[in-house]
Amino acid sequence: MTELQETILEVKDLKTYFYTKRGVSKAVDGIDFALKKGETLGIVGESGCGKSITSLSILRLIPTPPGKIEGGEVLFKGKNLVEIPDSEMRKIRGNEISMIFQEPMTSLNPVIPVGEQIAEAIRLHQKMNKKEARAKAVDMLKLVGIPSPEKRAKQQPFQLSGGMRQRVMIAMALSCNPEVLIADEPTTALDVTIQAQILELIKDLQTKLGMGVIMITHDLGVIAETCNTVAVMYAGNIVEHSPTQNIFDAPKHPYTRGLLASLPKIDEDKDELYTIEGSVPSSYNMPPGCRFASRCPFAEDICEKKKPELLEQQDGSKVRCWMYSEEWTAAKPQQGVFS
Repeated sequence: MTELQETILEVKDLKTYFYTKRGVSKAVDGIDFALKKGETLGIVGESGCGKSITSLSILRLIPTPPGKIEGGEVLFKGKNLVEIPDSEMRKIRGNEISMIFQEPMTSLNPVIPVGEQIAEAIRLHQKMNKKEARAKAVDMLKLVGIPSPEKRAKQQPFQLSGGMRQRVMIAMALSCNPEVLIADEPTTALDVTIQAQILELIKDLQTKLGMGVIMITHDLGVIAETCNTVAVMYAGNIVEHSPTQNIFDAPKHPYTRGLLASLPKIDEDKDELYTIEGSVPSSYNMPPGCRFASRCPFAEDICEKKKPELLEQQDGSKVRCWMYSEEWTAAKPQQGVFS
């Protein structure tokens, strides 16, 4: 079995709900995907679709209450992380599965030097003494390309630029040599030059360490540059799961097509960008059928009434759309998909 064939993390029918005075919010409502060793899986979708809740659910960082993992499995090296004791989960979190959080300024302690924050994780998981952990923290800052790492290790987060703080977060996430790295919008609020450097850094470190990476973003450009496979999320569901090249060459779900159509193109002279009409349904009141039906130009009666399954296609991709089902083909034998 080669590195790229070994599945290291598998999510099955994961459901994470939030119980509030307003009602039950089904933020993540039955998603499935697998991550292979050395692979980068992209999870893409607009704000509020459930991307970050998925990552927090994997690490069991959902605030309880009001949140609760209501069902499903998160299998990591044969263990279901949903069921193991908190003490065992703490040994895995930050050690074997690590995460780069979305906003480094709020994720770092503002009054503790960044080197001390990295060293704390090293002491906890790697059983090093303070001197060894501090030395390893400096080495990690050097690894992620921070100049004068000894000096920077003694500085507090407000003394560093946004790009440096993000590199500190990466250094902290990688300090224990994790097997899985979850990167939640790792380039948000960074300028284009720093964004490119951060993405290149993650790719280089993945190659060196052989990690599996889950890249969470709303930026399709980041997906194209970094990911092997892509899961497109909409309203708490995965609506398309495919190799990255297939997503860009032959997108199947109407929502994926809409996302790609809305991207500006250099060779097109248009005054207005394409927009997807309508709005995302409320997570407190999901429709019984396809969650994209109210915005879909191809929707039929069955789309409004019955939820489609995630159907596997001949090219290895999966799509949650009635147009790729036997029912649709039988009802409209003369009409091809998107015709």
